[in-house]
Formats: sequence, C-alpha cells, structure tokens
Amino acid sequence: MPLLSAAAAVTAAALALRAAVWACLAASAMLVAEAAYMGLASLVAAAVVWCRPQRRPRWEPMPGVGGGDVEAGPAAAAAEFPMVLVQIPMYNEREVYKLSIGAACALTWPPDRIIIQVLDDSTDPIIKELVELECLDWASKKINIKYEVRNNRKGYKAGALKKGMEHIYAQQCDFVAIFDADFQPESDFLLKTIPFLVHNPKIALVQARWEFVNYDACLMTRIQKMSLDYHFKVEQESGSFVYSFFGFNGTAGVWRVSAINQSGGWKDRTTVEDMDLAVRASLKGWEFLYVGDIRVQSELPSTFKAYRHQQHRWTCGAANLFRKMAWEIITNKEVSIWKKHHLLYSFFFVRRVIAPLVTFLFYCVVIPLSAMVPGVNIPVWGLVYIPTAITCMNAIRNPGSLHLMPFWILFENVMSMHRMYAALTGLLETAHANDWVVTEKVGDLAKDDLDVPLLEPVKPTECVERIYIPELLLALYLLICASYDFVLGSHKYYLYIYLQAFAYVVMGFGFVGTRTPCL
Repeated sequence: MPLLSAAAAVTAAALALRAAVWACLAASAMLVAEAAYMGLASLVAAAVVWCRPQRRPRWEPMPGVGGGDVEAGPAAAAAEFPMVLVQIPMYNEREVYKLSIGAACALTWPPDRIIIQVLDDSTDPIIKELVELECLDWASKKINIKYEVRNNRKGYKAGALKKGMEHIYAQQCDFVAIFDADFQPESDFLLKTIPFLVHNPKIALVQARWEFVNYDACLMTRIQKMSLDYHFKVEQESGSFVYSFFGFNGTAGVWRVSAINQSGGWKDRTTVEDMDLAVRASLKGWEFLYVGDIRVQSELPSTFKAYRHQQHRWTCGAANLFRKMAWEIITNKEVSIWKKHHLLYSFFFVRRVIAPLVTFLFYCVVIPLSAMVPGVNIPVWGLVYIPTAITCMNAIRNPGSLHLMPFWILFENVMSMHRMYAALTGLLETAHANDWVVTEKVGDLAKDDLDVPLLEPVKPTECVERIYIPELLLALYLLICASYDFVLGSHKYYLYIYLQAFAYVVMGFGFVGTRTPCL
C-alpha cells in the first residue's frame, strides 16, 4: 500500500505539473504574439514617419520662433503663446533638486506665459530649506517660480499634483508639463511639444522619450536602459500609432489641462497615478502622442534596493489599477470595442498580469521542477523557440546591446520573482498594495563616487540589508533541481538552471548595482 500511495502521488504530481506546463506555454504564446504585434506596429510607425512625415499630427513652430529671441520677441507674438505650468514634484531630493529646477527655469518660453511650480513634499527640514532657497534664487532672476508645500503627504505624488492644480494661477494655464526631480529637459522642450497640442485639439498628452545620464554606471543600469528603450521604441510607439493611447510615464510629458479636468483630475487610489489618469482620459475619447525624437535626460536607479522598490511600485500599481478599472472599461460607452479590447487584453491583462506571472512561474519554477519529475516533457517550441523569439525581438530594437542579452535574460528572470509578487499584491489588493517608496537618486555623485566596474561587488558584510533572502532561497531550489538533472535526469535543463541559480546567488548577495553608503 505505501508503494501504491507513493506511485499515485508521483502520478498526480506529474499530471499537475503537465497542466502547469501547458498553462505556461499558452501564456507564453500570448506574450510572443503580443510582442510580435507591437514590434511590427512600431516598425510600421517608424517607417510611416520616415517616408510620410505628413501623416504625423500637425506641427507648426510657435509665432516668432524662427525669427529671433522668443523671450524678448514682440508682445503681439508672445501673446499668442498659451499659458504653460511646469510642475516639479519632489520629496527629499537633495541630490537632484538643483538640476530639475535649473532645467525648468531655462525653458525657452515668454516669461509672462510660463509658471514654474515646485511641489515640495520633503520631510527633511534642511532639504526643504535648500529647495526653497533655490526657488528664491531663481525668483530673484525674474523667473516666475512658485514654491508650494503641503501639511501632509496624502496621496503622495498624485496628491501633490492635485493640490498644485488647485491654485488660481494654475487654473489659468492651458497646458501643464510635468518633470520628476531628476529630469532635465532641453531648453526647447516646450517649443517642440506644445505645437502638437495647439494645432491638434483632440490630443491630450504629448510624451517625450527618456534618456539616461548614468546608463553606463554599472551592468544593472545598462540592462535597465535596454528594457526602457524597448518600452519606448516598441510599446509607446506602437500604442501611439495604432490606438493613439499608451500609459503616461509620469514625467517628461505635457498635458492639456482641460483633458485632466474632464477625466476627473489626479487620483491617489493606486501607486500609478500617471497610468490611472491616462486610462481615464482615453475612455473620454482623448488621444495621446508619443514623440521619440524629443528626449529628456534622467537618472536610472543604480542600486538594487532602489530598483526593486521602483519595480514593485510600477508592477503592483498597474495590476491594482486593472482590478479597479476593468469593469469601468467594459461598461464605457464613449470608446470603441476595439479600444476596450486593447485596454483590457493587451495593455492590462497580457502586459501587466500575464507577463510578470508566467516569466517567473515558467522559467524559474516549472522548468526546473520538470527536471525532477519523470514523464514531464516540455516541447522544444515552448522551451527554446518562444523565449528565443522574445529575446530576438528585444535585441532587434537594441542592436548596440547584443552582447548584453545573456545578462539581460538572467537579470529579468531574477526580477520576475519581485514582479510576480507585486502583481499578485496589486490584484489581491493586500495591505502593501499602496506602499510608496521614492526611488533613491544620486545626481552628480553618479559621475564620481559611483563610477564602478560592471560587476563591482557591494561587500554584503558591510550591511546586512544587502543580503536578499528570497533570492538565496530560490537559488538553493534551482541548484537542487539542476544537480538532480545533472546526476539522475536526462533533460539537459541543468545547463540553463545552473546559470539562473548563479544569477540568483549574485543578486542575493548584493553583487549588483553600485556602491552606496550604509545608513
């Protein structure tokens, strides 16, 4: 009887694992189909812009731009410029506050038609005083800059932006440009973006592309650049071209104020207030435009801890927003069924739910476990062809980073554990669904103290918090599976599993990112 029971248990485990394999394969097929569709759409969009620039939304230079100094131009020409509000939300941004404020104050626009609004939620009195002094310094140079603070941090960034829009001077503005504290727009940013909004009344948002001042700080920042370049070149480009919709990136964009008001303003119900506003504006019929040739310098998280917090906020918030808005999208009567399908299936379900779940479960749980359970075989097309196709589609849009693709694969698989946890947290709306941790920044220190080789170790003995137990536990699981397959198995999966286990060990002991002082 014990032998029969053991055999029955093994058979049941094999059946359950086979079901998991085919569920993951089906989800993987959805991912590769979505990636192929977005890749093709983005290539077509790029070709159309290149070959037929007239297909792009109307753009004409602002009055007097081609003939002289905009800021000192004739009063009649300056009067034709719309009122623009530039919002800079920040929270204890000692390292970067001067960069963003200085860049915003240097924007080319008639001085009586622009207002710089610094929304300081800092809790450190020293930093708050430094930011206020910086604003006063620019005000002494005849820059129309407002320094605004709140009594609390309710709603975090969304709360600050909402409060900022309540001021009388803000309500008199036609457009609002938003920059996070580490973003440094070029002086002609408004001259390039505002004309799209002026000449196309259906467009609510113009989104620029991000560039990174510290992308070469370490291997982790280079991998981040690869992922974000794909996001802008493929996801944002395809969404803008096919649906006139994409998720607002929260910064480096210009909104039409009337569109914000019509869509219900800023809401703090999730940690992705930018995506929340974008979806609600889209459901009101507004269109968005992504302009990839307008770029804004910013900073990438250069420590593993900061990157984990950022990815948790983005992934959890998106999944939580899907939970809150799915029924609203279904019952909406102002957009087409085609756009509803795009929002529900492509934008939310596949990219924000399926992607984080299947990446971790399939590549870090199911494949290693199948090496230990007899009778479970994964088809070659699911094991090799699908991940190869996804990797190639990413590599095509990042030709300069082909040599980093193996590191990108291993790193993304490790991060998939955090993204899966974050997605489930958001979907189930647990106690940590609205946790907000501001991404740490280093500013100019990135050029000095944090200039380290690609795999410079962080010396985990210096600080206990740099040892990540979940990564190390999963590394142990992977090592057991790989060793079993190497000694007793016949799948040859151990070649991949050992590499993935090594990646978990490296990141589990903090040998990733740059070095920062222990607090």
